Amino acid sequence: MFEFHQKVLFKHCDPAGIVFFPRYFEMINDCIEAFFDQGLNVPFHDLHREGALPTAQIQTQFPAPSRHGDQLIFQLQINRVGNSSATYTMTARCGNGGRLTCSATLVHIDADGRPEAWPDTIRWKLGSFMGEAA
Repeated sequence: MFEFHQKVLFKHCDPAGIVFFPRYFEMINDCIEAFFDQGLNVPFHDLHREGALPTAQIQTQFPAPSRHGDQLIFQLQINRVGNSSATYTMTARCGNGGRLTCSATLVHIDADGRPEAWPDTIRWKLGSFMGEAA
């Protein structure tokens, strides 16, 4: 499982000091970018030179609010690796409290926006982050 740490900053919050939910999607993407860069040793910007890695589907729940100054720990696990896609589960917690659960699908596409098979090295690395229940 890949871990990404994110302190909740002022820019993430609404005037009440609670994370404005669209900012969570930015944090999710930051975790994905760090996962490819640090977890897979495949810099995200390299994948975007000749194609992209858009999110095709995402489902998210927010069981409790996060506040300015909270230290969030995001955990990412790959559930399935397809020919050109990968599904993952991500959670975020602060201490023992769950703040976010997410399941999503990423699709590897070429410069024309069509699905393109994962390179074998990336497919293998993605598989190394699959959980036992996946």
